[in-house]
Amino acid sequence: MTRVTHKKLRIGIDARLSGDRHAGIGRYIQNLLIQLNNLSPNNIQLIFFFHDQQQEKSLAKNLKKSKNYASVFAPIRHYSFAEQTKWPVILNKHQLDLLHVPHFNIPLLYKGKLVITIHDLLWHEQIGPEATTLSTSKYYLKYLAYRLVTSQALARAKTVFVPTNTVKQALANYKPQLKPKIVTTYEGISEPFLKIFKNLSQQPEKAFKKSFDLSLIYVGSLYPHKNIEIVLQTLKQMPELKLTIVCARNVFMKRTQQRIKKLNLTKQVTLTGFLADKELITKIQSSLALIQPSKSEGFGLTAIEAMAVGTPVIASNLKVFKELYLDAPLYFNPNDAQQLKKQILQLQQDSIRKQHIKRGLRISKKYSWAKMAQTTLDHYLSILN
Repeated sequence: MTRVTHKKLRIGIDARLSGDRHAGIGRYIQNLLIQLNNLSPNNIQLIFFFHDQQQEKSLAKNLKKSKNYASVFAPIRHYSFAEQTKWPVILNKHQLDLLHVPHFNIPLLYKGKLVITIHDLLWHEQIGPEATTLSTSKYYLKYLAYRLVTSQALARAKTVFVPTNTVKQALANYKPQLKPKIVTTYEGISEPFLKIFKNLSQQPEKAFKKSFDLSLIYVGSLYPHKNIEIVLQTLKQMPELKLTIVCARNVFMKRTQQRIKKLNLTKQVTLTGFLADKELITKIQSSLALIQPSKSEGFGLTAIEAMAVGTPVIASNLKVFKELYLDAPLYFNPNDAQQLKKQILQLQQDSIRKQHIKRGLRISKKYSWAKMAQTTLDHYLSILN
């Protein structure tokens, strides 16, 4: 039970990366803010630090009006020099009892209590300038800064939130002393997807009746570890198959376009850029499957959202995907285009498709942003009380 105090406890959330345009981390922060606003008791004052008014405005319609939260604008670019110099000055002005940095990028000069979220250990696992668009010298300079900031963030954080037990184990293997303060908070299904899920979970046959194109849909960034190459190689073997790529970021977009052209796949591949949820759901539901070909991942939210709206998933056989999705997807070796082709052909069989739709709807019930936020809030209060 929460201890009542006369003074409101001031909890700051770094929301400068919130919103769909910041991909998975943006979705995580956005839903964390919405749910914390719903859940916070009266003795908590939430301070949401947005980059600008436009970012706040895009979220405002989902936040109930409350005296329990206030918005502050901090136009400080993440991973910048100003983040280490100007950002702590802004934070100190607000006399926070606790700061949640939902990423590794803490301001080193800020000395208050903080918690962090580590979404994956990608930069620890994928090392080398081929994983970036930066020059080699700039990459290694940025990499050294990343290692310094991350080590300090992990050492100073009172709690380290992670999205899966797979990431928790990887982090504990990397730094065993962290294990007692690592907390897994699974992510959830955003409201537009949730409305459809509630309907389909009661009547799954509605998902069976939906017509679909002979196409795959991929939603996410195009970094090398996302492994879109294996899907392109499979398209070469299946000229009747289409692929829609929904990418909210421009990083590596040009390289992917050049690769598509080189492989003569321009008639089979469509790159849409960013799509709002309503249009994205329509695209997902009209596809044979959502494809998750990644070689490294911290969570894998897009597949859960696809399953929630009645679309099957084909996923690489990563440990983290098997933790999250269980038996819902058709799995394949992320280095084997023939195996991926086999799973695509399998999924065109009506009985197998129905089976995986049912499993996907069942698995989706596990995931809730409200549960994630409640666990997060409980740990805030535990630290402060």
